Amino acid sequence: MTALITDDQRTALLANGRQSLEERGFDPAPVVKLFTPDAGATWLLTQVDPDEPDHAFGLCDLGLGCPEMGWVSLAEVADLRGPLGLPVERDVYFRAEKRLSAYARDARLAGCIVT
Repeated sequence: MTALITDDQRTALLANGRQSLEERGFDPAPVVKLFTPDAGATWLLTQVDPDEPDHAFGLCDLGLGCPEMGWVSLAEVADLRGPLGLPVERDVYFRAEKRLSAYARDARLAGCIVT
């Protein structure tokens, strides 16, 4: 879990998690992009629940053509392996260009997360 997310990203995810509890309709930009290098799964995460730091919220795409927003367990994501046995990776080049809702809209139209 900690290898997937840097300390700075975890700090930002927790700050977003706290802000989401205070601000109705909070729509931050994704902080981190995770993906399976040998499968079609992608996660754009915006926040971590301050009371449950293993639970992250974001746009999730398991490569089945129907990306959706929701909560995921970071430990479960870290344990995933693709068909070739490769672990989930963090996209070190990802820089969010829009809010999560815009990524979700584009993903619904494309049938997958587009970054």
